[in-house]
Amino acid sequence: MRILLFAGKGGVGKTSIAAATGLAASRRGLKTIVISLDSAHNLSDAFELGQELFDVKGEPLEILPNLWVQEINIQEEIKRHWAEVHSYIAALFKASGVKEILAEELAILPGMEEVSGLLYINSYARRGTYDLIVLDCAPTGEAIRFVSLPTIFEWYMKKFFNLERKIARVVGPLVERLYNVPMPEDRCFDAVEELFRRLEGVENLLGDSSITSVRLVTNPEKIVVKETQRAFLYFSLYGLCVDGVLVNKVLPEGVSDDFFQQWQFLQGRYISELEEYFSPVPVFKLPLYSQEVKGIESLERVAEDLYGDRDPTEVFHREPPYRFHKEDGLYRLQVKMPFVGKDEVELSKRGDELIIRIGVFKRHVILPKSISGLTPTGAKLQGDILTITFERRDDGRS
Repeated sequence: MRILLFAGKGGVGKTSIAAATGLAASRRGLKTIVISLDSAHNLSDAFELGQELFDVKGEPLEILPNLWVQEINIQEEIKRHWAEVHSYIAALFKASGVKEILAEELAILPGMEEVSGLLYINSYARRGTYDLIVLDCAPTGEAIRFVSLPTIFEWYMKKFFNLERKIARVVGPLVERLYNVPMPEDRCFDAVEELFRRLEGVENLLGDSSITSVRLVTNPEKIVVKETQRAFLYFSLYGLCVDGVLVNKVLPEGVSDDFFQQWQFLQGRYISELEEYFSPVPVFKLPLYSQEVKGIESLERVAEDLYGDRDPTEVFHREPPYRFHKEDGLYRLQVKMPFVGKDEVELSKRGDELIIRIGVFKRHVILPKSISGLTPTGAKLQGDILTITFERRDDGRS
């Protein structure tokens, strides 16, 4: 089984590329489902489905042989998984004076859709329902939250859940009498515990590079490229492997109009930056089409331009090119530098970006906030792994 996450900034073309990938895989005979994790669902538009997806209320819909699509409906998910939790949170808002309808809307907490998506992924994986799960992720920030939830949820359940349950049992009746504030009942805690049980194993599933890959979709524009670099950093920190960067809306070479010459120059520069930054992760390019991408025929063209004869479920890259860790109070960055000799290593920092030069080889690495204020103080090349140490200067300056 394979899981592919398509992530990137809003408006870069994630939905079209995710839909095209699912379509291409289904044509190869693989049982495939494309799931939208974005609250602003667009799969029905990409496949030109009309009302069919809305009518099935968030359940998978088979639209072609071997191809299902699913747009998560949060209202239906509340009924299936969150009824007790949602009712309690809504009661809290109503106790504070919020009108009932507004309280029910406010009780849809951030993360509910993401957890619902994780529940479906884990369920499908456990049952072997599909050969391929394609995830059309929300814009970058929400996508990062999606992959971080298993870790955060597990930490909460192990550290605080049982304590909160005991406190609610002991002091709950007193708090309700004194402050007229509802306290969660045992059935609310039971519902949370059941959700956690159903999520068990999903973190290992997402972290297994032979099963799960992230494909970052970007446009050749400065702001989008920067966000793609940051997304790459955070997916790597959470242990997910990025196996491809897909550059969408590239101006075709045949365009010779004077108006587009500067755009072509800029796009060429940003594409070169992407290839340099993400090496050895492969970079794929898709042209800017003359018409809107929607419908089966146009999605097949996207799949052909993107993958050609290659299997879209292929693992294009298995290892993260760099890893961060902390050891003996020091932060270290390990960078894979294949085919590089032991020449003198030059390190420089520009804001939160580390620039590594070894001979003619150069790599840019966006640093996490916990490290970006520190100074690189040493580097050691062993085999094809370069280890860089970061420290804070004695005078307190970075």
